[in-house]
Amino acid sequence: MKNNHRSSALEISALHLLHRAGQCAEVLFTNETGKADLTPRQYAILASVAQNPDISQTGLVEQTGVDRSTLADIVRRLVKKGLLQRKRTRRDARMYAVRLTPKGQAALSAIKPAAARVDQRLLSVLATGQRGGFIEALGEIVRAMSRQAAAQH
Repeated sequence: MKNNHRSSALEISALHLLHRAGQCAEVLFTNETGKADLTPRQYAILASVAQNPDISQTGLVEQTGVDRSTLADIVRRLVKKGLLQRKRTRRDARMYAVRLTPKGQAALSAIKPAAARVDQRLLSVLATGQRGGFIEALGEIVRAMSRQAAAQH
């Protein structure tokens, strides 16, 4: 971005740059994971379920930021692949609790090193001293926007 020309509107747009960075991350993830047949969102859901066995789908929406209908579709596909199992909760028969199957745990374990390589490759373009601040800034954007969205509902 540093050059002798005036910056274009897109070169200084947080919206555009975050979108482009997301596209780059998805391409890296696809290249690194090869034939794992998991998307970044599916990986995020599996990782979240692994950390929170029997989490509700509502809890997954809150943790991953995936909207309710998309999350339900992804969970349905992961159940069909045999990676997740879903059961009604005891507290509320309308809610589902989600947990990894042994096959899901194996898939997650197999893909974690590739996901770590993606993170490393993405962060490697930044100076070592910038990496922590970059992750903190992204996290703060997500937390602030999530709070605003929750306040509107």
